[in-house]
Amino acid sequence: MYPVLFKLGSVTIYSYGFLIAIGVVCAVAYMTIRGKKEVGLTFDQANTLFLLVFIAAVVGGKVFLFFENPSWYMESPKRLFTGSGFVFYGSFLFAVPTMLWFFKKNKLPVYQMLDIMAIVTCLVHMFGRLGCFMAGCCYGKPTTSAFGVVFTDPACQAKPLNTPLYPTQLMESGFIFLVMLFLLFIRQKKKFHGQLFLLYLMLYAVGRFVLEYFRGDEVRGFVVDGYVSHSQFIALAIFGVAALIYGRWSKRNRVVGGKK
Repeated sequence: MYPVLFKLGSVTIYSYGFLIAIGVVCAVAYMTIRGKKEVGLTFDQANTLFLLVFIAAVVGGKVFLFFENPSWYMESPKRLFTGSGFVFYGSFLFAVPTMLWFFKKNKLPVYQMLDIMAIVTCLVHMFGRLGCFMAGCCYGKPTTSAFGVVFTDPACQAKPLNTPLYPTQLMESGFIFLVMLFLLFIRQKKKFHGQLFLLYLMLYAVGRFVLEYFRGDEVRGFVVDGYVSHSQFIALAIFGVAALIYGRWSKRNRVVGGKK
């Protein structure tokens, strides 16, 4: 699509980064409002938490991105930062420990904060996938269906150019949006603290597993060649762990009268 949004002299504004920024603004606003209302989160705490999580997510996403194709990024390290995206599961695996550490350090209710962060993650992730669409990364397989999207800009990461591809980025963004709406719908009816976070993990894992069959960037590799990609394997693992934890937390963190 349009990986470069516009240029201001020697400064290049990339579509991916711009859309991530929109998601960040929305996410910080939600976290600040809901955090203050539900757990007494201060404005400074909200800003610090988001900054730390964002840094951890960027580092994790780039680390996993690098290991998808080390030789290509070693040849030109700037490729990691010039409009390229992130590996979501890398961001997730770095961000969650950072969140938990911050919650403990600031004596915030962990499970309630995780529920808030589930919506925060949806917002950033949803806009991030729109950014992927603009940059052409995370592209789909060639298709002859009416849903195909043609990437023509040579700066796009989509391959092959000038060929209809499944718009997997838009598909995933739309799916995350629906997950977020579902979580917001059940927020006031949740049975235990931490439920929204676990539901997010399980629902996203299912959606990501299915979506992988439409992805065309096979450089990420397979655990079972041609059948189960690395992302699908991680999705299965996350779903299984989240399902087990769901059973435990549902008994331990039950909501009574709106409080634990």
